[in-house]
Amino acid sequence: MGLKGFVEGGIASIVAGCSTHPLDLIKVRMQLQGESHVPNQAIHNLRPALAFNSASATMVGAPSTVHIPPPPRVGPVSVGIKIVQAEGVSALFSGVSATVLRQTLYSTTRMGLYDVLKQKWSDPDSGNMPLVRKIAAGLVAGGIGAAVGNPADVAMVRMQADGRLPVTQRRNYQGVIDAITRMSKQEGIASLWRGSALTVNRAMIVTASQLASYDQIKETILEKGVMKDGLGTHVTASFAAGFVAAVASNPVDVIKTRVMNMKVEPGTAPPYTGALDCAMKTVRAEGPMALYKGFIPTISRQGPFTVVLFVTLEQVRKILKDF
Repeated sequence: MGLKGFVEGGIASIVAGCSTHPLDLIKVRMQLQGESHVPNQAIHNLRPALAFNSASATMVGAPSTVHIPPPPRVGPVSVGIKIVQAEGVSALFSGVSATVLRQTLYSTTRMGLYDVLKQKWSDPDSGNMPLVRKIAAGLVAGGIGAAVGNPADVAMVRMQADGRLPVTQRRNYQGVIDAITRMSKQEGIASLWRGSALTVNRAMIVTASQLASYDQIKETILEKGVMKDGLGTHVTASFAAGFVAAVASNPVDVIKTRVMNMKVEPGTAPPYTGALDCAMKTVRAEGPMALYKGFIPTISRQGPFTVVLFVTLEQVRKILKDF
């Protein structure tokens, strides 16, 4: 019974991850906007990530040739259009192989563990589990799942962000295996767990808010008789769960993306010394709301992702109920 929960959760997660990958890529690109350490700022002034870094061009003695007004901040639709124009439609699926591996490792683990804990901690008579236990189960399952899937997560972020770098500085990973192999050789095995503390924290928040709120909202709808147990209930509960998860996790997600994507050159200090340093530099340079960069694509992705995840999960459960 326990193994079936892993299989069901894994299938649903892979379907949801692949179908919403372009939205996730746009979210990552937006979260990287405004970083002050991106190389060749003067030359690559049209990249949206440099929209807030024009101060150097106005300094006394700066060459007039680089004094170009920064472009305005762009939204998710504009980011998506620019990606397609500059890199082609296929760029929207950059890193999709890493998404598949990430969902296979991370989401299969967290969904399966949550299912196991739910069975153990549910009331034997009613079959329901108190909200506090749901949250606790989500925290445990999310943390373990994230630790398992972190290498794929790092690879996915880098592959998604690669297109925003100058051509000469792109990593050009051929796939998730190539990314993990090259990172191990060039930066050491430890680089595969860069930002793992953030990944674990984010995963705990997402899993606790997403899975716990879905179960709680679904149970409430059924108990109140608002709707019957069907597609309408599943979509309503899952979209609400996606919104809760997006609001709770976005600040951690921004910091995680930046830490994972930073380029560390041999003999030079890294842009960030850790999560707290990244958070402080981000807020100091771009303001507190920078922690909610990419929120629109986050909720645009988290909503559909959660809907596809749970609707697919419910259908897979029906198919596998006799196994």
